[in-house]
Amino acid sequence: MFFVLSKTIGIMLLPTNFLIGIGLLGAILLATRLARFGRTLLMASVVLLAVGGFSPLGNLLLYPLETRFPPWDPARGAPDGIVVLGGAIDADLSVSHGHAVFTRAADRVVEAAALARQYPKARIIYSGGSANLIDADAREADFAGALFERLGVAKDRLIMERRSRNTRENAEFSKELAAPKSGERWLLVTSAYHMPRSIGTFRNAGFAVDANPVDWRSGGSGDLLTFSPFALDGLERTEIAVREYLGLAAYRISGKTGELFPGPNPG
Repeated sequence: MFFVLSKTIGIMLLPTNFLIGIGLLGAILLATRLARFGRTLLMASVVLLAVGGFSPLGNLLLYPLETRFPPWDPARGAPDGIVVLGGAIDADLSVSHGHAVFTRAADRVVEAAALARQYPKARIIYSGGSANLIDADAREADFAGALFERLGVAKDRLIMERRSRNTRENAEFSKELAAPKSGERWLLVTSAYHMPRSIGTFRNAGFAVDANPVDWRSGGSGDLLTFSPFALDGLERTEIAVREYLGLAAYRISGKTGELFPGPNPG
């Protein structure tokens, strides 16, 4: 049920979808007795889309997410394993073209491959099934294995987790496959903006991992008030941030995390 709601109501609440929706409703109401209200909705839709697209809003929302966890410190010692969350491969396009097609989150795979070469004894788990509401045969993990091998990672080090549909299942199924022993150190590789929710979910699943954030979408504090010349870029940043905040709230309310905004030190 949670998965279905996240793929229906959750998607409808995303800024672009929601604002286009109220804009369309406003346009329809123009032909009715509620024309005045329709004009208000239409104007609000256009103005808010412009704010989300051109203003620094996306950067301001992303910054707390992306700076919540610092870059991983290699001085802490070699990891025993690395968990890479799916999202780097478009499974549907990969099926269509017969090989892995990257999304904008390709940093996750690149970083994991680099870590695998740096730590040749570490096991690699790629956790990525299908996030589609209507299930399909396309699974990220089915393409990730061959991709890692082409990048020089030996097959016997790879564990492909292909059942997960969301972050909670990433954590639960990865723990099941990793079977971490006491004293082992595991890294978690995912996008910086997604790291707070991911760490909180892994903690809740009883799988202790160290954060290794990648795939930043905003700059440093100096970019917080930077306006975007391209509306699509600004809207994308705003959408990513709002989706994560909604996810954090939903996961906390449903008990999938123990904290509203997980940080480096659980509390």
